[in-house]
Amino acid sequence: MRAKARLYPKEAARLLKERPGVRRAVTGATLHFERNRLRAYGEVDIEAWRARAKAVKDHVLSHLDRYLELAERKLRENGATVHWAETPEEAHRVLRDVVTRHGVRRAVKAKSMLTEELGVNPLLESLGVEVYETDLGEYLIQLLGEPPSHIVGPAIHLSLEEIQRLFHDRFGTPLDASPEALAAVARRTLREAFLTAELGISGANFLVAETGTLALMENEGNIRLSTSLPKVHVAFVGIEKLLPRFQDLALFLPLTARAATGQRLATFVSLIQGPGEGGPEEVHVVFVDHGRTALLHDPEAWETLRCLRCGACLNACPVYRQTGGHPYGYVYSGPIGAVLDPGLLGLEEAYPLPYASTLCGACYEACPVKIPIPKLLLAWRRRAVEAGLSPRLEGAALKAFRKVMESPALYRLFSRALRGVPLGAQEILPLLKAWTEGRGPLKPSPKPFHQLWRELEGEWTPGNGS
Repeated sequence: MRAKARLYPKEAARLLKERPGVRRAVTGATLHFERNRLRAYGEVDIEAWRARAKAVKDHVLSHLDRYLELAERKLRENGATVHWAETPEEAHRVLRDVVTRHGVRRAVKAKSMLTEELGVNPLLESLGVEVYETDLGEYLIQLLGEPPSHIVGPAIHLSLEEIQRLFHDRFGTPLDASPEALAAVARRTLREAFLTAELGISGANFLVAETGTLALMENEGNIRLSTSLPKVHVAFVGIEKLLPRFQDLALFLPLTARAATGQRLATFVSLIQGPGEGGPEEVHVVFVDHGRTALLHDPEAWETLRCLRCGACLNACPVYRQTGGHPYGYVYSGPIGAVLDPGLLGLEEAYPLPYASTLCGACYEACPVKIPIPKLLLAWRRRAVEAGLSPRLEGAALKAFRKVMESPALYRLFSRALRGVPLGAQEILPLLKAWTEGRGPLKPSPKPFHQLWRELEGEWTPGNGS
């Protein structure tokens, strides 16, 4: 996927102006997920779960070479074919070879952020392969030609009215068709695709090194069909997705479900060992690096690789709720995108994203593996400043602000001056324009704080009960 992360400020402003309904749709959906997560976290000793999950992921990342070798050996023993792809181009080569050897004309694809990252759909289409996204949300945005807006709910930015209009235009359904009727139309289309596709494509929530087991979580059943009905199954797996032992799934499957949607467990969990009777004749597992090794060796940023792609940080983030994921300009949006994308794309391509945060810490509290996202946001901001990527006016403004705040006399002088600026004039002052563009006008209190403090001191006497 071609990244446009450096355009985040302009794209966010444009979306807020042109599609105000997105804010309402995304806020409603993420608050629903967030309420469910809080309830689900409250049912267990969540801090113990989070600490244990963090320890497991830190261990496997610290010994990643050993576990990758073990996983490869076990997968081969299970009959799977293992490939290694350092770049998207190498992953494309593997998929192109599979398509050519099997004469693939139709493929069904389960929801996978890694395949979005690799640009799998455009590649298949360039090879003349008809590809169907089989997750309902992914299918909707495929029809619209849009990328996902959320890691778990790719179409949460769409209103029911927009979906009704889409299906009316594509399938001739009534403009007031119910969600159930719309789902039935999609089901009929996708059922035919499942039965006729030669190739099924998936990602992986986890890959157990001890047993060579692919673990996939879902709520619709589409992943199970995509990985079992076609003759060939190709799974793209980020090298960070490993778990050491099969028993680790007993923690990570329910923890991920609780973080993502508030469920105790996903409706369907598929554990795939390799090809076999009643399943595909070939299973290919493609381990993908695409910048992950470099990120692993970054002493400040490596902890992002603990990410389970649950989307909990997006649901908790007040900034993400305003726009959804599209303005972030890359596959991974929200708080995790703001700290992961600079590592995968390079800071110069993604430097605005770490600033898309209030640093409130809600993302850290939601994260099931305790990724210190606020700390990482500050680290990337510092690097952006050191690299000269932050706006010069901003740097000058902060230096001036520091001088004013260090001097009581200057503070009082500027306080009086700013309080005298008419509200309309704030729009043209460079130092205030960035604030007022996305917010209402600044409205000073009738009296400055230091004056109120002096008055309070004059009214207070020891022992008067104030």
